Amino acid sequence: MDIAIDLGSDRTRVFIENKGKVLDEASVVTYDIDTGEIYSVGDKAYAMIGKTPVGVKAVHPLDSGVIAESDLVEDMVSILLKEVCSAKVVMPRVVTAIPCNVTEVEKRAVVNAVSSFGVRRVYLIESPKAAAMGCGIDITGPHGVMIADIGSGTADIAVLSLGGISISKSIKHAGCAMDEEIIKYIRKQYNLIIGTNMAESCKKAVGCVKVPAEPKTFRVKGRDAVNGLPRFIEVGSEEIKNAIEEIAMEIVNAIKDVLEKTPPELIGDIYTDGIILTGGLAKLTGFAKLVSEATKLRVRVHKSAEDCVIMGCGKAIGYIGETEKLQSSGISPLLAAF
Repeated sequence: MDIAIDLGSDRTRVFIENKGKVLDEASVVTYDIDTGEIYSVGDKAYAMIGKTPVGVKAVHPLDSGVIAESDLVEDMVSILLKEVCSAKVVMPRVVTAIPCNVTEVEKRAVVNAVSSFGVRRVYLIESPKAAAMGCGIDITGPHGVMIADIGSGTADIAVLSLGGISISKSIKHAGCAMDEEIIKYIRKQYNLIIGTNMAESCKKAVGCVKVPAEPKTFRVKGRDAVNGLPRFIEVGSEEIKNAIEEIAMEIVNAIKDVLEKTPPELIGDIYTDGIILTGGLAKLTGFAKLVSEATKLRVRVHKSAEDCVIMGCGKAIGYIGETEKLQSSGISPLLAAF
């Protein structure tokens, strides 16, 4: 039985062959600073961010789609996999997604983290490939497909054809960077200090890049920067739009850059089919419309945008056999095994 893992900056997802997606937890670890003892991982650890006592720290060990603290990621992966993998799963083969344009060192860090669970072999696949496969697209044919996988840590934009990437670009400013901008805006505008969890909740509730016909408001709670007392304010959609639109435009400009460098024959396919958006941030209000206006192309968001990568990794398990053949005649989207 083989498994697939999507190690995201915000969420870690696991897919088991013949079972489907079996785990979706926050990529957070809570540990003792002095002893290194792990207290909790996943959603339980996420609930502790900003609420831990002295000597205990809750962190996201992955940053901008790559591993920042390897030991913590190894512990997190081992603990989460033990929750969903029965004792009968011995030395499985694993497919895991990585951002585009990562270095060999970053690839090795991912392989080492996954291998800590005790696996037979690790296969890597770039996130846009996995996302496209998760959308049900056949990427092995001679047909151009443009996909933008926009998550918390990175925005990966790629044009795919014949099972490979023709042109790609990766932006390390996405959902998490928007959270930081919301924190800065609230502090500057209202003298209110808030945490990352509150900023993320605000983004999900009223975040947008096009103000909706019926603007929403959200109650932001934090600490007054002047007197230190608890306080709350009401913020609206337009305010949050002003805080995050610069990062949104950076992603849009990256999509335009990829289009400008795409070979003419593939551009024709993209003109016909449009652009596909996946990842949690793809559902941000008005984002698809913003991309469409900038590129003059049809843009669609997959209905299960946040799960496309892990579902694609699950489908990529079927290519492991081809990849392991020394002289495979087929096209495999998987990178070399480690």
